[in-house]
Parts: sequence; C-alpha cells; structure tokens
Amino acid sequence: MNFDFNTLLKGETTDIDISVRGWVRSFRNNQFIALNDGSTNQNLQVVLELNKFDDALLKRITTSACVMASGKLVKSQGKGQTVELVADNIEILGDSDAEKYPLQPKKHSLEFLREIAHLRFRTNTFGSVFRLRNALTYAIHTFFQERNFLNIHSPIISASDAEGAGEMFRVTNLDLDKLPKTETGEIDFSQDFFGRSANLTVSGQLEAELAAMAFSKVYTFGPTFRAENSNTARHLAEFWMIEPEVAFNELSDNADLAEEMLKYVIRYAMEKHADDIDFLDARLAEEEKQKPTAERAEFGLKDKLNFMLEHSFERVTYTEAIDILLQSPAYKKKKFQYDVNWGIDMQSEHERYLVEKHFKKPVIVTDYPKDIKAFYMRQNDDGKTVAAMDILAPGIGEIIGGSQREERLDKLVQRMNEMHIPTDEMFWYLDTRRYGTCKHAGFGLGFERLVQFVTGMGNIRDVIPFPRTPKNCEF
Repeated sequence: MNFDFNTLLKGETTDIDISVRGWVRSFRNNQFIALNDGSTNQNLQVVLELNKFDDALLKRITTSACVMASGKLVKSQGKGQTVELVADNIEILGDSDAEKYPLQPKKHSLEFLREIAHLRFRTNTFGSVFRLRNALTYAIHTFFQERNFLNIHSPIISASDAEGAGEMFRVTNLDLDKLPKTETGEIDFSQDFFGRSANLTVSGQLEAELAAMAFSKVYTFGPTFRAENSNTARHLAEFWMIEPEVAFNELSDNADLAEEMLKYVIRYAMEKHADDIDFLDARLAEEEKQKPTAERAEFGLKDKLNFMLEHSFERVTYTEAIDILLQSPAYKKKKFQYDVNWGIDMQSEHERYLVEKHFKKPVIVTDYPKDIKAFYMRQNDDGKTVAAMDILAPGIGEIIGGSQREERLDKLVQRMNEMHIPTDEMFWYLDTRRYGTCKHAGFGLGFERLVQFVTGMGNIRDVIPFPRTPKNCEF
C-alpha cells in the first residue's frame, strides 16, 4: 500500500511494513535520514541501524538524493516526530552531488531561488506555496461545479482584445526575415497562418459571454497574456484568470457571487492545508520583523485570511469612496502618494485605506466613472458611471474586478464607437445583443493575485512555477 508522508506522519497507523520514496533533506550521524516526498513540509525520519549498511551506500545518502527505504513504521522514541521508519533496506534511486547542489542547507533569498526556479519546488516555502496553489485550483473548480456552472475553454489564440489595452503578444508563422508587405508598406497578414492578425488572449470574458447566452452559468479558468513592460512585484506577462459569466445577473448578484467564491476558496485552503498556512504565517511574521515599524503589514497572514471570512463585505459606490478619501486624515495630512479626485483610477494605497483604516472589513466599490472602464460595462442612468465593481482586500487592494455587461445593442454600439472599437470586427459579440439579449454580469479574478493573497508572498513571481516577465523567459 502506498502512503504519502502527510498521511503517515499523523501517526494513525503504526507497526506496519512499508516502503517509502522521497528526497533526502539531511543525513546525520550516519543514522538518521530526514526524507521528504513533497506532500508536506514535515520530514519522515528514517532510522538506520549502525553497522548494518555498507559504507559505500551511506556515502551516497546526500542532500537531495532520491532514495527508497523499506522497513517497519513505528512510534518514534525521540522528539520532533510522531512516527519513524526503522529501515531494513535502503536503495539509492538517484544520486546527488551534495557539493554542487545549489540548495545548500542554509537560508536562501527569494531572488536567488527565482534564478533556480527548476529547483525551488524543493524548499519548504515553495512546497507550501504550490500545495496551496493546487488547493485553490481545486476549490475554484469545486465551487463552480457545485453550483452547476459549465466550464468553458476559451481560446488562447484570439483576434480580439477584450480590454482594449493593445498590449498583446502577436502570434504569427510568417518568416520574420522576409515579412510580406501590402502596397502601403504594412505587414500583409492575409498571408499569415490565420489569414489575419492574431494574438495571445488577454481575457476569456467575451467568449464566456457568448456561452452564458446559451448555458446561463459558465466560467473560464485559463492562461492570459499581457505584453506590458512592467517590472513590478504585481505584474506578470503570463498569468491565469478565472472569469465567471452569469445570464440574468445584475451587479448586486455579481457581487454576491464573488464574495461567496472568495470565502469558499480561502476557507478550503485554510482547512485542508493548515500546516502550510501556519508555516507561511510564521515566515511572513519573521519577514515583517526585518522591516521598519511604519512599513509593517497591518495583518499577519492568518489574521488577514480570517478577516476575509469573518466579515460581510462592505458595499460602497465609487463616489462615496472618493468622498471618504477626501475627508480622511491621511489625505488632509498629505500621506497619500497619489492625489485623490473624482475620476481617478484609485491606487492600491487608496483601496487599502478604505479596507484597513476606514471600514475595517473587505470592501466592494461599485459604479465607477465610465471613462476609466472598458466598453462592455453597462452604462448607468447618470451618464457618467457604469455598473462596475472592484473587491478590495487587506494588504493587496483590488483582488477582483467585474461588472454588469451592457446588454442594450444601441448603448453598446454607441460606446464602442466612442472608444474607437471596430464594430464590424466584433459582429459576433454584438450578435448576442441582437438575438435574445438579456442582462448578465461577470467578473475576473487573477489567479496569481489570489495565490499571493492566500500565501502572503510579497512578489507575484513567487506564486507561479515559472514566471514570465520582461527579459525573462527561462525554463
């Protein structure tokens, strides 16, 4: 029978003969192997009887070597573990030169570990991060499947730009040394693979809207790409998005769904991976101690997550939020780095003030100025705002953005014309408003932003296995 270490170390089953496989974390006194199989940060102690094993074999038990150990699992007589394996047999499955192995038994910086991203999975920090990333993936699918949502695989190669951002990666199979040109000197994409210009998708939302008009409740969960030349701790060129779309929902329904989903997935992660949350909570606390007092986070990791679970989310309009900021002591004492006035796209410092200082609970801001939002958002009767929403969380600011979509054909076409979005190329999107239109709403959750929030990691590059950023596409 195969057991993972997470199960074995609970100590519910002992005095059985088993074989285990894993990687050596340490080997001391030629007697005690700390073995790890990746299912937990806790190691299984494998005990070797002195003089029972050949010296040549013992020399091959080095840090990161892969071994199989067979013997009896017993209650541990020593401190630090519940059970241990008394080995009858040790087999080296894969040798490791301990002197050349990059992960020496010392503390390594996150910057260094990014340079060896192919090995950083083997550290405790990244073990916890990626087990939690997996748990959150499962929880998101479970949440939507339990509510009878249909999962839609939206295209990765697309001819549309959902956000109107224009910061896209071009997809082509043209010979870059001999690009065909039109008579006006432009690249002739009619000779390209798709017969037209194509790019990597920036969002699956528009395709999800099409599906929602047939299935009522759908969601996408897939990779998206932004060719944004931004070297910050918050941006990636390749990241994953969750985008539900629900027919017949209005903005308030959309906010309810988003709040319910966030609480569900956070609760799942905390219940299923309490040890990993505890480890990362302690890690973050230690990291915060190194900072000046004024720069320390308002919450510890577990406090922040419980903050999300224990409060109903405050709902406030953008106009009300701006008024609160303008009346705030922080604004009056010029403590904000960025100015505040009606019409701005609120910065993280503004969003965090609303959450952490003013309301002291998560906040859903609604009804943003239409000039700072996308063309597809439903226009409000005031002519100035749209039925948009952002969910703001402690320590991070915006974590979800969404809206009720503009279902009225005339209003949508008018807005697209104002924003110079070609309606002829978007005929397929407009068809949903021509043939059986209805109110509908959805939101987008950047998955890495969620993983960052749940793990407490300060840099988004540390919550995706192999980050893609400007001038960085290794591994």
